[in-house]
Amino acid sequence: MKIRELVEKTGWKPLVLGDPEAEVKGGFAGDLLSWVMGNGKPGEAWVTVQVHLNVIAVSGLCEFSCIVLCKGAVMPEDVTARAGEEGMNILCSDLPAYETVKRLVELGI
Repeated sequence: MKIRELVEKTGWKPLVLGDPEAEVKGGFAGDLLSWVMGNGKPGEAWVTVQVHLNVIAVSGLCEFSCIVLCKGAVMPEDVTARAGEEGMNILCSDLPAYETVKRLVELGI
């Protein structure tokens, strides 16, 4: 499923759409950055509540298709600007992490 389709089907707010045609090949949930770096796979949608600049670096390192912020987490402007420069996708879900992941699973991701 492409990012643009994910946005359409979930109603999650696109905060940054650097590549709306990127393919979502799976999902990964986690907030401990060292764990995410060691276990995340390219093409996954990363579900997190982390909103600082290191999230952008980890997402790039893991080559995630998008970051999905949950529970209404708010990312500062300087971080979203950096994500835009890197061509990343960031979506916002008002759901808790568990429900956000559940929605991805319901969509076959």
